Amino acid sequence: MESLEIVNSLNDVNVDDWNALAGLNPFLQHCFLKALADTGCATTKTGWTQQFILLRRDEELVGAVPLYLKTHSRGEFVFDYAWAEAYERFGLPYYPKAVVAIPFTPVSGPRLLAKTHHDKSALAKAAIQYTKNLGISSLHVLFPEESDLQSLREAGYLIRKGVQFHWNNNNYQNFNEFLSSMNHEKRKKIRQARKKITESGVSFSWLYGNQITDEYLDYFYHCYSKTYAEHSSQPYLSHNFFQRNLKISPGSMLMIVALLNGKPIASALNILGGGCLYGRYWGCTEFISGLHFETCYLQAIEYCIQNKIEVFEGGAQGEHKIARGLIPTQTFSAHWISDRRFSDAIDQFLNEESNAMKIYVKELEASTPFRRIEN
Repeated sequence: MESLEIVNSLNDVNVDDWNALAGLNPFLQHCFLKALADTGCATTKTGWTQQFILLRRDEELVGAVPLYLKTHSRGEFVFDYAWAEAYERFGLPYYPKAVVAIPFTPVSGPRLLAKTHHDKSALAKAAIQYTKNLGISSLHVLFPEESDLQSLREAGYLIRKGVQFHWNNNNYQNFNEFLSSMNHEKRKKIRQARKKITESGVSFSWLYGNQITDEYLDYFYHCYSKTYAEHSSQPYLSHNFFQRNLKISPGSMLMIVALLNGKPIASALNILGGGCLYGRYWGCTEFISGLHFETCYLQAIEYCIQNKIEVFEGGAQGEHKIARGLIPTQTFSAHWISDRRFSDAIDQFLNEESNAMKIYVKELEASTPFRRIEN
């Protein structure tokens, strides 16, 4: 017997049952999502009301969807502001809307948490029915993995394509071997930039898990907050969130710290899991040319090579990442729009955008930093 249930807290879901569906993606773990809520980062007050969908069969949890009701579009990294403005021009409410996502996290992964196509399809349809029942404008599934797309398409979602920049470990034995795979120009520029960093007296420490002391975490959070302040914004995540995540899941955190004369001047906090290193949060207290690229990308790539990590995801956007060896990688989102008029218009827009995206990706691929192997 199958049943669907909506819960507004992961307190009502068994940890092992949830994680069995979530797999190895660190951002989908019960503790990560629960920490976002418990520390006040993703709550109704901040515009993220939890409404998780659970699918049970004979009382066993066989499916789940991390769904939130949103009163804004911040912290999503799939931009729909033009759609909201169109609704507003016609005097219609766009918010609240439903979003299936990991708050503040542009990382692809399963969004229909289930083992079978049948159960994924049931969840995709259940999310639409829930949105219909609420009478709200739309439902958006952000950064689903490709295995979710068939179920989403079949349920009537519109598919949108995007691009990020990821680094793949081709079994490199060391950083020099990675550099040797690049063309002369890019290899030379990276070596020159790294030499300048070294000559400026900067060194780096890799702090894993419990090696991240309270002092280093405090310094990182100062940097992280400073980055937002420089863009006249407030940080999405609290110090308490990082502190809690470090305590509950230390093995998922890697901090790269840049030091000058033994004093930290920059830090980048990365998340580990499922054979992937995710570049997530950064900030500095002293500017040195090239420091950002070295701390956020090249040090992370070197760590991946030394520790046999398969993929490094450098975060959302940023064509400059190509020159550091990160290549264009397709991402997706899926959208269900309740008003047929807007749905048809958005469908046409997405078709045009998809064609433009194909051209854009081809242009990016043409600028690869890697040596071309002639057949």
